[in-house]
Amino acid sequence: MNIPNLLTVLRVLLIPIFILLFYLPFYWSYLAASAVFTVAALTDWLDGYLARRLEQSTPFGAFLDPVADKLMVAVALVLLVEEHGNLWLTLPAAIIIGREIVVSALREWMAELGARAQVAVSNLGKWKTAAQMVALVILLANPPQPTIWVGIGYALLIVAAGLTLWSMVNYLIAAWPHLSTTEKK
Repeated sequence: MNIPNLLTVLRVLLIPIFILLFYLPFYWSYLAASAVFTVAALTDWLDGYLARRLEQSTPFGAFLDPVADKLMVAVALVLLVEEHGNLWLTLPAAIIIGREIVVSALREWMAELGARAQVAVSNLGKWKTAAQMVALVILLANPPQPTIWVGIGYALLIVAAGLTLWSMVNYLIAAWPHLSTTEKK
């Protein structure tokens, strides 16, 4: 167990704390939940940086890091969909979660074929993640009332959903030669 892996485990352990804070009946609960989510999001960047910098990449970290990211984002989106209950948040959330399922399955399948590098993380995915994380931090910090901040959060989440679809299409195009071949019997 090294520091990057400990940070990834911490990110998973912060999820129940984040959920609890979100549901507390206090005026500061949204801000507290957003702060914990922000810490978790920063550990995502930090564990990757440290793993590369300290040359401490491990198979466990390579497995758990994307799982922790997807859990954290999916939980935040589910909480926000329940709290806001509108199309402006529900549709982007469904797109983002659906894309994660499709791309995760595609990467697993491509790895079985020995072609995982063709669906590796791209710069587009990094932009999507940045827009998504900023949107979630903003939306988690604010009650579901029509304010400029909530509007900015919705706009960023819609941008993230658009980038999500674009990156999924790019991954599917890259994988298409493997998807479209017929198996010889």
